[in-house]
Amino acid sequence: MNVQINDKELIKLYETGGSKKLRLPETVIEKFFSTIQKIESATSIHDFWKESGLKFEKLRGFTNRYSMRLTGKYRLEMEIEWKNNDNTVGEFIIVVISSHYGD
Repeated sequence: MNVQINDKELIKLYETGGSKKLRLPETVIEKFFSTIQKIESATSIHDFWKESGLKFEKLRGFTNRYSMRLTGKYRLEMEIEWKNNDNTVGEFIIVVISSHYGD
């Protein structure tokens, strides 16, 4: 699947490995890169459901926003432009790495 990053600081993080404005732990940065690779290599969203550690889920309160776990505290939030009628293949638009509590 295709990945597009919609945040200037996340683009900088992806291209250079660091960002002065994003103060993220090294483990979160490593998980960010590995999660992007998992999205790019996936053939459908079923691949994410098979890997329960990602906790791929639709976010409540949004029409088209989803999240994947990076660590217990951080999530990668994205929007998906579906490419088929079954909503299983799409283009992932990375929006933000958010702090998540309660896991």
